[in-house]
Amino acid sequence: YTFHEFLCAVDIENRKYVSELHDALTELGFHIDVKQAKSGYVVSYILNKKTIANYVFRKKGLMIRIYAGHIAQYMNVLDNLPDEMVQAIQKASICKRLVAPDTCNQRCSMGYEFILKGERLQRCRNNAFMFFINEESRPFIKNILLNEAKYFMI
Repeated sequence: YTFHEFLCAVDIENRKYVSELHDALTELGFHIDVKQAKSGYVVSYILNKKTIANYVFRKKGLMIRIYAGHIAQYMNVLDNLPDEMVQAIQKASICKRLVAPDTCNQRCSMGYEFILKGERLQRCRNNAFMFFINEESRPFIKNILLNEAKYFMI
């Protein structure tokens, strides 16, 4: 599957944004992997065998899952997130591996520990930074992604 096929499936409101983000990530050296899933395409951006983000389709719309493994180094980007994004992070499941390592599969990748709105959170990497893409969330998603991308370059 191609990026163009995926882009055609993206809602018209988000198409330009998804295309611009694609250009920014590919310019930084990320390559793309497009797969078909039940709910639509799953698109991953990968560098040095590590994924920085996936696009996934849900009934309510297009979402992005950001693997922000270095969030502790740039937590300040979370300070001004819109309420919808803050709530998504707060509702994300707790990382069992951080809280009680014996209760989680040892092959499971460790989640993230960071401060959000003065609260210390330990969240699972699979849904800690999973957001619906909309007009309000777009600039914040881009900011988190580009901050994380800096650590892929090292």
